[in-house]
Parts: sequence; C-alpha cells; structure tokens
Amino acid sequence: MSPSTITLLFLLFAVVMFVLEKIPLGVTSMIVCIGLVVTGVLDVKTAFAGFIDSNVILFVAMFIVGGALFETGMANKIGGIVTKFAKTERMLIVAIMVIVGLMSGVLSNTGTAAVLIPVVIGIAAKSGYKRSRLLMPLVFAAAMGGNLSLIGAPGNLIAQSALEELGLGFGFFEYAIVGLPILIVGILFYATIGYKLLPSHDVQDDGAFDTQKDFSDVPVWKQWLSLVILVFTLLEMIFEDKIGIKLCISGGIGALLLILTGVISEKDALKSIDLKTIFLFGGTLSLASALQSTGAGEMIAGKVIGALGENPSPYILTLVVFLLCCIMTNFMSNTATTALMVPICLSIAQGMGADPRAVLMACVIGGSCAYATPIGMPANTMVVGAGGYKFMDYVKSGFPLIIIATVVSMIILPIAFPFFP
Repeated sequence: MSPSTITLLFLLFAVVMFVLEKIPLGVTSMIVCIGLVVTGVLDVKTAFAGFIDSNVILFVAMFIVGGALFETGMANKIGGIVTKFAKTERMLIVAIMVIVGLMSGVLSNTGTAAVLIPVVIGIAAKSGYKRSRLLMPLVFAAAMGGNLSLIGAPGNLIAQSALEELGLGFGFFEYAIVGLPILIVGILFYATIGYKLLPSHDVQDDGAFDTQKDFSDVPVWKQWLSLVILVFTLLEMIFEDKIGIKLCISGGIGALLLILTGVISEKDALKSIDLKTIFLFGGTLSLASALQSTGAGEMIAGKVIGALGENPSPYILTLVVFLLCCIMTNFMSNTATTALMVPICLSIAQGMGADPRAVLMACVIGGSCAYATPIGMPANTMVVGAGGYKFMDYVKSGFPLIIIATVVSMIILPIAFPFFP
C-alpha cells in the first residue's frame, strides 16, 4: 500500500474514532501517531515533532500562567468584576466574543485564547453559569477574529508571501472586508439561535481550575503578581514582532517567573498542565505531517478541483476552494491547510487568467473555519478538558458557524474580490 493510501486510512480511522469517542481523544491521536511510524509512513522524529511544536510549548506555559491566576484566586476576583456588568448569560457570551474577536485581530488567535481561558473560567465560577457555555464562544471568536488583519493568523501571512512573489498583496485590514461581517453575524448567531446549541456540561473542578477553593489565606501580593505577570506575558505577545520573542518563549518566561517568585509551586504548576490537550494536539500533528509529506492532502485537493473541468465558473470555483479549505482545516491545522492549498489555488488562478487575490482570499477565509472539531486549531484543543467537551459538541455548535461563514463569504467575495476585475 502506498504511504498516501495508508495516511488516508489513518485519517478515516481518526475521524470515525473522534466521532464515536469509544476511546479517549488523546489515545486515538497516539494510535495514529505511532501507527504512522509502525507502517513506515513517518520516521520517529517527524511523527513526534508535534510534541515539541511551538504551540505545545505555548499550551504548557499558558496552563501554568492560567493555573497561577486560579491558585491565587485572582481569576475569581476578575470574574466578580466582569459579572457585575454582564447581567445575563447571553450578555456575557456577547461581551466575551467581542473582546476576544477584536483582540485576536491584532494578536495571535491562539495567544488570545490562551490568555483569556482562565479569566473566562473565573467569570463562569463567579457568575454561576456553566463554563462549557462560555469557552466555546471564546475559541470561535478567536478564530473569526484572526480574519480581521494581516497578522491575525499565520495563514494570512502565507497567502501574503505567495502574492508578494507575483508583485501583489493584501492591505493590513483587507481581510476584514470578509472577516468582520463573519465575526458580527457569528456573534449575533450565538446571542440568538446558536445560544441553544452551546454544550451544557457540569465539569468537575480539578487541577488548575479548582474554583471551589477558599482563597482567603492567599497573600494579596501573590494575587496581584499573578495578574501582573499575565499582563506582562500578554504585552510580550502583542509586541512579538517588535521584540523578536516568539509566543511560546513569552509564555515560558511568564510561567518561570511565577514559579521562581513563589506565586505558584512547582507541584501546582505541573498539576495545572492538561495532558489530554498535549496528547491530542501533539498526536494529531503527525497526521497533518503525513497528509503533507505523502502528498495525500494534495491528492484530495487535486481530485476535487480537477472534477470541475477545464473552465469552471468563478462562483463554483470560489465555493469549492472555500469548502475544501473548510473541510481540510478541521483535520489539519489551519496553517498547514493554507500552506498546502495556496500553491494549488495560485496555479488554478494563473491557468484561468483570474485574479490570484480572489482565489487566495477564499482559500484563507475557508482555511480559518476550523470550528467543527477539537483539533482544527490549537485554541479548540486547549478548552477540551476545561469545558468537558466531546467531539460531537464541536460539530453541533461549530458546524452552523461554518454554514454562516460560507454564506457570508459567498455574498461578499464575488463583489469585493471578483475573479476577473
């Protein structure tokens, strides 16, 4: 059997097991990761590279930073302040989505979610609302917000660098022409109809997110220092390009400062790391690597686009590119999806004599629609444990958002980015 066939079989196995959830998500990921090595599709180093991926380092660091915010009771304090302003659960959801969406427009969407997850769990604890109903809107808003600017998500810059080679490019806020309407409609959706689709789980407090503790004996300096270090970490992330320090290193500095200053003990820091998230994310990155290295991903894309014939209608092509990127991004990282699809989309555009910007805009926006699985983007994976989510929770809550994003994009894309200007 060819490596690409084996990879596609593992992809099928992963999808089925993730949906049925007969075995834990992290275990499924590890079966795929080790299976790809045993069958010779990937070497050991490539298969396990996901565990030293910069996002995994960021997860570990931010679990510790978030854990300190809990251990000291600062998350609950912040939660108390926020809940004074947002009187109902719907108002809270809207407030969280607006703040997260706008922040992730200029920050990494993973970084934004990582910083705000502990704050939102604190808000849930203080308000009495279930955290599972607040965390999912948070990660969806982080993904939608990534389409507000050139630096909102890595995929945006991949498309930009490909266009620059042709002497073209997008303006800093040009993605927002499509991204902002999607964010607005998405927020309105979860404040109304989508509100009923959000999962409602009672999550056992464990590890870092123990919100039932009595924090009266925690020194005030520890509470404030945990907040100061969180803000310091956030500022480092905002000015990532200026100071030249990567997100995962900024997170690592924050985590180390908290342990060295005694705000959180080493034991509590280790307890706050959600290993389920690490295994799920690290393991499934091997599948993304295999889809890329064996050409299986390219084969899927080539077959679908090839089925359109010689001169497909620009509308049909836009829709197909968009939907293909949507589907792939829910099983590969959105960065990997965009990296894979950009060269394919460029060659199609050039073959048709179409504006490459139009095709790549559809590719990037579609590639950001990773709402329907816990592995589509790092932020989704980060809340699996904290929200007590199952695979199907993402499908039920996130799939309608993909439909909304598709409809909004198909209205705006042909007008703002016509194929033949």
